[in-house]
Amino acid sequence: MNTKDIVAENKFSSYQVVVIILLALTQFTVVLDFMVMSPLGDMLIKSMELTPSQFGFAVSAYAFSAGFSGLLTAGFADKFDRKKLLLFFYIGFIAGTLFCGLATNYFMLISARIITGLFGGVIGSISLAIVADLFPLEQRGRAMGFMQMGFGASQVLGIPISLYIANHWGWQSPFIMIVGLAAIIWLMTMIRLEPIAQHLELKNDKTAITHFWHTLKQKQYRTGFLMTALLSIGGFMMMPWGSAFAVNNLDVSYEQLPGLFMASGVAALIIMPLVGKLSDKIDKVKLFSIAAIAMMIIIIIYTNLKPVPFILIVGLNVLMMAAIMGRIVPAMALVSALPKMQDRGAFMSINSSLQQIAGGIAAGVGGLIVVQQTKTSPLQHYNTLGYLIVAIIIANIIQMYRVSNLIKARKHTDQL
Repeated sequence: MNTKDIVAENKFSSYQVVVIILLALTQFTVVLDFMVMSPLGDMLIKSMELTPSQFGFAVSAYAFSAGFSGLLTAGFADKFDRKKLLLFFYIGFIAGTLFCGLATNYFMLISARIITGLFGGVIGSISLAIVADLFPLEQRGRAMGFMQMGFGASQVLGIPISLYIANHWGWQSPFIMIVGLAAIIWLMTMIRLEPIAQHLELKNDKTAITHFWHTLKQKQYRTGFLMTALLSIGGFMMMPWGSAFAVNNLDVSYEQLPGLFMASGVAALIIMPLVGKLSDKIDKVKLFSIAAIAMMIIIIIYTNLKPVPFILIVGLNVLMMAAIMGRIVPAMALVSALPKMQDRGAFMSINSSLQQIAGGIAAGVGGLIVVQQTKTSPLQHYNTLGYLIVAIIIANIIQMYRVSNLIKARKHTDQL
């Protein structure tokens, strides 16, 4: 096979492009709903007079409910058309986000985050299962790279716009904006996405509970679950207090925050497709390891930072985003190769659930470590989080190698 044939074979079809766009837009709203909590964090803490631990619990509430929901639905994930599952959970996510926009006190906020997490937390795993079903492994890194562009777009467009309208109409207004956009995307998905039910043709007599247990007890699968859980812990432990640290420790103003998040988002938009292509061409573990080492260096510098010129803060955030993307894309592409087709939905649901639960624990632990004496005083012990995350990243590298070795061993066995 010559080079032209290989290029043609790996080129996305027009329908695959439509699928990527729909999933990227879906990811945009779901990620924005979660990510906007961090830049709105300082505003929320001061508006509702929250402590860092209370805000950490608000973040954890979403993560724990998302994880719980994923575990409940894992046994059913391979029993239904993936399109129907996506539409069902997405409409629930929209309702939960609307509730967030209507919240007027801490109890309502926590309740709304739990509802949103119950539905929104499953959407990512369904999307990954769809990608794994419709894209071969040779295309999967690029497909996931483009799909995850919703993450970058949420920072380039979503977060700056959200901060702008929050400054004018209150912190609730970004959630109302997300509801309107998500409703349009839901209709587009219902119209354009074709049924995805090939996995239903595979004979599977297991009940939902049996299927869940069968997936969970597979040793190879548990290796993948641990890897993604470690990947989640680092992000959740540091992210919730990003805006509070920038405002109170680095003297970044509310007016500068949109620019800070936009710069990181632009970097993510540019880097994600590049990392996706690289992960299809070079060893995913090597790419992950390089990004992880860079991440450790940047985290140690950033969490010990004092007030410096704004451009330096932006530069460090851009580098940190590049390192984050360099870990997420190859890790998710590699772990998607672990499950068999008939287990994919359950695997992705459990994987996403444990990732969310681990993140919720991390956010809760982070809230216990970080201290703020008053609403305007600097955060204390933020650098302690940095050192703890470095240790977690080292464990994550080791686990990534274990997953890679399992996949290589299985391929070798299949060829015999």
